[in-house]
Amino acid sequence: MTYEDALEHLKALGPELRTGGSTATGGGGLGQRRKFTLDHIRALLRALGEPQKSFPSVLIAGTNGKGSTASTLASMLHAAGLKTGLYTSPHLLRVNERIRVSRAPGQDAQPPSANGAVTQETTQLAQIPDADFGRLYEKVDAAAVGLIAAGELPHSPSYFELMTAMAFTWFAEQSIELAVLEVGLGGRLDATNSVEPIVSVITDIGIDHTEYLGNTIGQIAGEKAGILRPHGVLVTLAQHPEANAAIGEAAVRLEVRGVDAARCLPPARLPNVVDSDLAAQQAQAGGSSPLPGSGSPLGRNRYELSLEGEILHVDSPLCGQHQQRNLALAIATALELRSNHRLLDGRPVAISNAAIEEGLRQTQWPGRLEWRCGGAGRAALLLDVAHNPAGAWTLRAALAHLPEAQPRTLVFGCLADKPVEEIEQVLLPLFDSASSDPARRGDHVILAPIEHPRAAPLAELAAAAERLSVPFHAAGSVREALEHAWKVTPEQGVIVVTGSVFLVAEVRSLALGRSEPEG
Repeated sequence: MTYEDALEHLKALGPELRTGGSTATGGGGLGQRRKFTLDHIRALLRALGEPQKSFPSVLIAGTNGKGSTASTLASMLHAAGLKTGLYTSPHLLRVNERIRVSRAPGQDAQPPSANGAVTQETTQLAQIPDADFGRLYEKVDAAAVGLIAAGELPHSPSYFELMTAMAFTWFAEQSIELAVLEVGLGGRLDATNSVEPIVSVITDIGIDHTEYLGNTIGQIAGEKAGILRPHGVLVTLAQHPEANAAIGEAAVRLEVRGVDAARCLPPARLPNVVDSDLAAQQAQAGGSSPLPGSGSPLGRNRYELSLEGEILHVDSPLCGQHQQRNLALAIATALELRSNHRLLDGRPVAISNAAIEEGLRQTQWPGRLEWRCGGAGRAALLLDVAHNPAGAWTLRAALAHLPEAQPRTLVFGCLADKPVEEIEQVLLPLFDSASSDPARRGDHVILAPIEHPRAAPLAELAAAAERLSVPFHAAGSVREALEHAWKVTPEQGVIVVTGSVFLVAEVRSLALGRSEPEG
């Protein structure tokens, strides 16, 4: 099967949270609401020879920050010389981004695609090549067809289940030494929970996916705690009291050993640490506005930690004070791995402080407070995948570090199963051109319809904005929204794109000169 064929099969599955079927199994409709169970992914993995048992895994669950934590930890393991597999979701530009393996020294980051373009953006962990993606999809889908015919599966696996099986199979083929896996939805019944993790990590928990996980922090935390194992290891940080209680109860019941990542947080006196070189450049320019061609004005997270009698120099490109919690979780997990765990062949997980520092410096996780210079007289873009209220508040806190007088335009779109009005209440007033703040009178709000089956209708986005009495422009498409934003925003301003991973993906694709994201 070709790569293009595999993408078409995946698209035919329909929405992730509904049952359908690949073109091979005769599906393609929206289907019924999917009943989550680990039985299906386990049956599929058995048919594939249990690839997940050929490597140890770190499993990371949470509402926000799990992808940042996973990418940072994988970068550290790669820097330590370990052949590392990284599985994340969703993707921004290409579905291949979800499945990555450490590349050998001197290996090209990504082979050219069919049209000759090099599409890989990360330099450390190589995306699965197109040809292998098509080959593995055919293998996994054929196994699913056989299970359905034998009555061992009631319907085709979901998009995520197929991708998870492909990732595990690719990791097994590549003989990786350690996998870092980001949970997709929840934890207890997520397909990634089919592994037996040597370390479980839980990031910050908020309200999201309430239809499937529960309506309270405690209920959602209980689902996330489903990644814990009897007598296992949990790395986490203290957070919302309801989350702490639910996670703590599960940990006590399972006799889990807890690792508090608080010692890996920066000293309390340090606020969000801004890149000193950039700050100096801005000061020399006589103002606080971003410099053309510079990096993000939000800066890098830079600080020092005193750990085990040594100074660890943290220098991460991931912007925002909130990332310090994710960095702490990744560092604490690395320390736990090197102190108490071994690889399948019995070797210790050797991760030096130098490797941790290098991994921090080289982490790449686009779409999270990602600053892209507009070029050609255009305003810069600030891309952030904030898709729930907690993410919106995090973005709001980051925007407070931008120059107050800088003109701003918000491009916003959201999925219908998100609390649209609550997210708009957090963000839209910051761009209210009708407010009494003279600095905001040149601001703009542009609402964009997302090309996705679960997208919130433009009318719903507009109605919420009207209730807030914030002036807005309703664009007919994401492309139109971006073009209008560049038209109305001066070169020294910034265009903030947020509300959905899918919106950020499409804008990022357009900004990079591509027609649309793949897969």
